[in-house]
Amino acid sequence: QVQLVESGGGLVQAGGSLRLSCAASRTAFVINTMGWYRQAPGKQRELVAVITRGGSTNYADSVKGRFTISRDNAKNTVYLEMNSLKPEDTAVYYCNMYGPGNYWGQGTQVTVSS
Repeated sequence: QVQLVESGGGLVQAGGSLRLSCAASRTAFVINTMGWYRQAPGKQRELVAVITRGGSTNYADSVKGRFTISRDNAKNTVYLEMNSLKPEDTAVYYCNMYGPGNYWGQGTQVTVSS
């Protein structure tokens, strides 16, 4: 079993920045795809960004140009650098790792005040 431990959420003013991290409890196996999702109150969970082991990325249109996803394969860790944050970015952010298996973090709250 693999646990994902997230960190870096918090409260920030609009226009500010936060960096989220998510580390897998095991490093001795290869993870194909890592990603971040978010869920705002009353809304469905949505994709924010994903990155493959080879470094290919995909972003939601709403975060393109403001968020950057990256990963450290040796540490099985994924990061999300969030800049120019907006109140509509407020949500619980979840990391996900799959291939092999499918694992989710516990979620970290990001709140952006106007």
